[in-house]
Amino acid sequence: MSDLKPYLRHHQRRIDAALRRFLPKESVRPATIHKAMRYSVFAGGKRLRPILALAAAEACGGDPECALPAACAVELVHTYSLVHDDLPCMDDDDLRRGRPTSHKVFGEAIAVLAGDALLTEAFAILATMAPCSRYQVQHYITELAQAGDSRRLIGGQVLDLEGEGKQLTKRDLIRIHEAKTAALLTASLRLGGMAANATPHQLQALTDFGYHLGLAFQVIDDILDVTQSTEMLGKTAGKDAAVDKATYPSILGLEQSRQEAHRLTTKALTALKPLRRQALHLEQIAHYLLDREY
Repeated sequence: MSDLKPYLRHHQRRIDAALRRFLPKESVRPATIHKAMRYSVFAGGKRLRPILALAAAEACGGDPECALPAACAVELVHTYSLVHDDLPCMDDDDLRRGRPTSHKVFGEAIAVLAGDALLTEAFAILATMAPCSRYQVQHYITELAQAGDSRRLIGGQVLDLEGEGKQLTKRDLIRIHEAKTAALLTASLRLGGMAANATPHQLQALTDFGYHLGLAFQVIDDILDVTQSTEMLGKTAGKDAAVDKATYPSILGLEQSRQEAHRLTTKALTALKPLRRQALHLEQIAHYLLDREY
């Protein structure tokens, strides 16, 4: 695991440099919207989803460089979803990644428009992807659009909002996070694999890995919300309980939630076996995410 942190830092810098090239500069008119877009994108995120895209390309025997536009597109969709999630009409949060949220700095109207602009820009970037023998640009665009549509990312947010204050089951919670968390994370891996001309067998391995890793990620996130401070998280701790939102600890308890995170991570790692040693960094990332709870 000793080589993972330099690997993550290297790809974070690579992704940040690409995002700076792709996004309009703050001086471009109207400056306010471009300042708001860049404010949220460069607020210190770990770049997990785009790094997964690059690592997936590598795991399929490709050059991570070929997946860079897809990686940036995924990060913009993720950031747009956070900007909108934080709005007063949604999760109503004042802090994200240790900084005031977009609507606290720019106002609600500009925050909504910044999210809209990031989502639109994501597809403009994705359209620059180079086709390969198995996948054309339309396949990349369809992949990301379906991950963010009303049945997945947006649908998951709807289910999450509708579930507040209700007694949900574990199955209800899984449905929410299959859509809200796992779908985009899985799409990140699939896009990276597609950029490397992944075989159907390789793509299925990445899909299975992403599904279980996405659910494990959410379980761990829920655990951290009740065990870590606001300063450690970079966002408001205990927010889920404050709005009576169903979480894994509230339904399963803390210890069983930890067991669930381990179970899901093990299933994710098992899914990678067909990719053998080329998936080493994906394996390391899965272990790294699980270790966040300690």
